[in-house]
Amino acid sequence: MRIGVLALQGAFIEHIKMLQKLGVEAVEVRLPQDLEGLDGLIIPGGESTTIGKLARRFELMEPLRQFALSKPVWGTCAGMIFLAKEVSSGSAGRDQPLLGVMDIEV
Repeated sequence: MRIGVLALQGAFIEHIKMLQKLGVEAVEVRLPQDLEGLDGLIIPGGESTTIGKLARRFELMEPLRQFALSKPVWGTCAGMIFLAKEVSSGSAGRDQPLLGVMDIEV
């Protein structure tokens, strides 16, 4: 099993170490081609606005959306915010890139 961990910012190292401890092949995802051949993806905690802006800069937004349509994706903390369709915390959501693949508001 190959599980990717979005490695743009945040607690990606901790997730990779835990996956390796469990005997899972962990792959750092920084570019769209890093998603190829993965069985699932973890989007770790960190700072959700920064994660979104970096994903946009590295042209990962649409590849991540497409990946989430066919494979399991798990977001922790900021990762869950990034997956959400809406952010309700005032101005935080106005300039915050979101994948919008989970029908939730955070």
